[in-house]
Amino acid sequence: MDKKKIEDGIRLILEGIGEDINREGLKDTPYRISNACEEIFGGYSQDPAEPLSRIFSSETGDIVIEKGIRFYSMCEHHLLPFYGTVSIGYVPDGKVVGLSKLARTVEIYARRAQIQERMTTQIAEAIQKELSPKGVIVVIKAEHLCMSMRGVQKAGTETETYKTTGCFKEDEELRKLFFSMIRA
Repeated sequence: MDKKKIEDGIRLILEGIGEDINREGLKDTPYRISNACEEIFGGYSQDPAEPLSRIFSSETGDIVIEKGIRFYSMCEHHLLPFYGTVSIGYVPDGKVVGLSKLARTVEIYARRAQIQERMTTQIAEAIQKELSPKGVIVVIKAEHLCMSMRGVQKAGTETETYKTTGCFKEDEELRKLFFSMIRA
């Protein structure tokens, strides 16, 4: 990450909106934002396969669900936050992963300039690739500040996306079971 470029860019933005970049409250703002960018966009320096590589043998063939994983991301169109929850379900085929590893995978993809639709697919495809389960389903519910605080200005509006693979794509009853469980 090129922190100097970020700081120079923030100075230009502040000048562009008519601010005095030497004003006391703004003097260190470019530095603070460049530091924040290291955390907010830290997913670029992480491999999403890494947390999913720590697998365990398991004979269960039933659905494993982790729901309500909170995330914060940045919309790539406006560089404004979107945030919400991710729910993941998969049907193991001999391998499971520690539940925290699912949350870590979400975090890696969320900490990139994103669109919700792509993030949903990336999470599902990473789990499918690394665990080879019988199927995966990922549901994301999020509020986008680019829609809440600008443009149409409809605060509280949620966008919901989902991606399925394998048995979740093929079996409507299994999808219904998953949705009933995450909404319980």
